Amino acid sequence: FCHIMNKVMLIGNVGKEPDVRYYDADQCVAKVTLATTERGYVLKNGTKVPDRTDWHSLVFYRQLAKIVEQYVHKGDKLYVEGRLRYNTYDDQQGRRHYVTEIQVENLELLTPKPKPAAEESKATKPASPKQGIDEELPF
Repeated sequence: FCHIMNKVMLIGNVGKEPDVRYYDADQCVAKVTLATTERGYVLKNGTKVPDRTDWHSLVFYRQLAKIVEQYVHKGDKLYVEGRLRYNTYDDQQGRRHYVTEIQVENLELLTPKPKPAAEESKATKPASPKQGIDEELPF
């Protein structure tokens, strides 16, 4: 008895704004490019091995696609889990293309989102017990 597994886990940065397309009244698919970078290093003999960046094509369906549409932007850091999918298609000139995509099943947004201005001002301003017309104006 043999277990079969197709699992991908990535942490990277979104390369451009997500491409979201609706294919039904309220069903959509979102496509995102994600960059992962392995840091370079120096060998003992002094040879420098440069950084290596790989680009991954992510595909999100249904509710995850809607989350991507609303919250994911270029430059954001994401953690994704999913599975590899291999597809082929022929272009208009009849050339065959091979595509490797990651069908995402789990998403975590790692980029902290700024608080709305109203919440931020409440948190940073001390509450004034009484504001009247006799107070000095700051301007």
